[in-house]
Amino acid sequence: MYGPRMPTRMRFTIWRPLATAATTALLAAFLTPATAQAAPRVSQPVHSYENAIREAVWVDTGLDGDGDGKGDRVAVDIVRPREPARQGRKVPVIMDASPYYSCCGRGNESQKKTYDADGDVVQMPLFYDNYFVPRGYAFVGVDLAGTNRSDGCVDVGGRSDIQSAKAVVDWLNGRARAYTTRTGTQRAGADWTNGRTGMIGKSWDGTIANGVAATGVEGLETIVPIGAISSWYDYYFSQGAPLYGTGPDWLSGHVNSPDAQARCAAVQQKLADGAPRTGDLTPLWTERDYVRAAKKVRASVFLVHGMQDLNVRMQHVGPWWDALAENGVERKIWLSRTGHVDPFDFRRAQWVDTLHRWFDHELLGYDNGIDREPMADIERHPDQWVTSEVWPPRDTRTAVLRPGQGARPGVGTLGLGRGGGTETFTDDPALGETDWAARIDTPTPDKAGFVTRPLTRDLRLSGSSAVTVTATPTTATAHLSAVLVDLGPATIRDYADAAEGITTLTDRTCWGASTAGDSACFKDTRARTADVEHTIVSRGWADLGHRAATGKGAPLTPGRAYTVTLDLAATDHVVPEGHRLALIVAGTDKDLIDPPADTPTLTLDLSRTSARVPFAGGAAAFARATAGPASAVPEATVLDGVRAPHTPHRVPEGGR
Repeated sequence: MYGPRMPTRMRFTIWRPLATAATTALLAAFLTPATAQAAPRVSQPVHSYENAIREAVWVDTGLDGDGDGKGDRVAVDIVRPREPARQGRKVPVIMDASPYYSCCGRGNESQKKTYDADGDVVQMPLFYDNYFVPRGYAFVGVDLAGTNRSDGCVDVGGRSDIQSAKAVVDWLNGRARAYTTRTGTQRAGADWTNGRTGMIGKSWDGTIANGVAATGVEGLETIVPIGAISSWYDYYFSQGAPLYGTGPDWLSGHVNSPDAQARCAAVQQKLADGAPRTGDLTPLWTERDYVRAAKKVRASVFLVHGMQDLNVRMQHVGPWWDALAENGVERKIWLSRTGHVDPFDFRRAQWVDTLHRWFDHELLGYDNGIDREPMADIERHPDQWVTSEVWPPRDTRTAVLRPGQGARPGVGTLGLGRGGGTETFTDDPALGETDWAARIDTPTPDKAGFVTRPLTRDLRLSGSSAVTVTATPTTATAHLSAVLVDLGPATIRDYADAAEGITTLTDRTCWGASTAGDSACFKDTRARTADVEHTIVSRGWADLGHRAATGKGAPLTPGRAYTVTLDLAATDHVVPEGHRLALIVAGTDKDLIDPPADTPTLTLDLSRTSARVPFAGGAAAFARATAGPASAVPEATVLDGVRAPHTPHRVPEGGR
């Protein structure tokens, strides 16, 4: 069905338009209206799910992570349609490689794999197999090394994790060996597939998809990472500031299978030694930085992320997205207002339809037009979505905003003109971004706030911001936070709630075919909302001692001024007319970064402090939106509806 494989970048820039034109010309020249048939635009559920082939193989990764002198084999559970196998037709593969199939479960209902007496999978978590197998795809669920029924050890995004899934892609394309049992010698072939593989997954699963794509493995045609990590350093640290109280060794122990715990002690110790809580950039983190290897990516990327995800934060989107763009990778993106939530649980019908068309296009080669649709879907308000032809928009330009002193201490101005003077605050680890924003117009000792006048028209931020701060600390250690805030009333998804913006209902809807052991029916959800008087737009953190580009921290000299640039997370947000935009600079952001060893007071030099913010229309749009007479701003009050974000899970997925 498929001819010789072209390099992926050529496939998207050359093959599609030429092939479409050639096909149209041939049809017009050689087929009469009576015999011409329209090319398929969507795959149909014509295959039996109940009678699908269910089997397990163990793929040799070529590694010996547990040091037992034998090659590690990873368990691969397969559900594939029986009819194409009988007819000698080959099918593409959708793959989810995960550490969670036995320890924690997948999806909103924490589903785990179940097996029959022969060891073949009965329940495959999530809807992918139920929906796509009847439509002519195979679904493959891979247990990462060290988890469930696989050999080896979890190394948290390192070589073992990535090779667990890459080896399966290689096997599907005839480049690796697999066996019918975990320890036997009988070989298993993959002659039922054409090798065209798409990887999908949320959180750690999506992270593996990113990492495998960054190897450039042939046969991986597309990835769909959902709430995924692009650099493991940035999961645990933000420019030297620690984000979580545990390291990757704890995470490895959390998902390792019981029989892997004892044999993987050396691997866990290596993780602990290579990831000190100093925030220094070590070789362990460099190995787990997929952005560095983005130039190798051959697969297309359909990225999904919650803009209020405080587990796998939006810091993982901006650098990865930009690196893919520089490499000419075909991309699509959905940005929701949720936290760490799967699109199946915040936009279900549209998600299934879009994912279906994406895989049809990328794996079956159907010209269904999805590659000509807008690149981005963005949730503006709960369940209210807009599209963007490209993302960020073409007219996005960076404006340099500068803070200035106001009439009261700590309550300053924000605009295009050069600021001056100083502001001083003292780190208070008991407070965080919502506390600062609620008291933005009140002098408080824990933050410095800078605010525009009320906007005279809507103002759209789109992309990643950066805040450069020159600060003089009183102690040898200091952490900094920078936050952009939309000041004004709004109804938002309640990402601070434990469910991070959704409510799970009791009714179910069905997506695909079911068997007695694997239902295609899942609990419905609806948006969980909160009324607020301010919305956090973007955030970033840094350890002032890690200001240099060396990746190594150093003690500060009290009384000396230091300059650091904080990278803020990518976002897409419209500050409405009548609202104000604020920049807050403070110390420890409660529940989001750990406090420093000391309790510093910091003095900001406002003449050497600025924010680079991407606006649709650039500085001119900001100037127009902030033109006009200033309005009186009432004193802020603490709102009952504004809650501090809950402490993020220490597991990227947390079983959901």
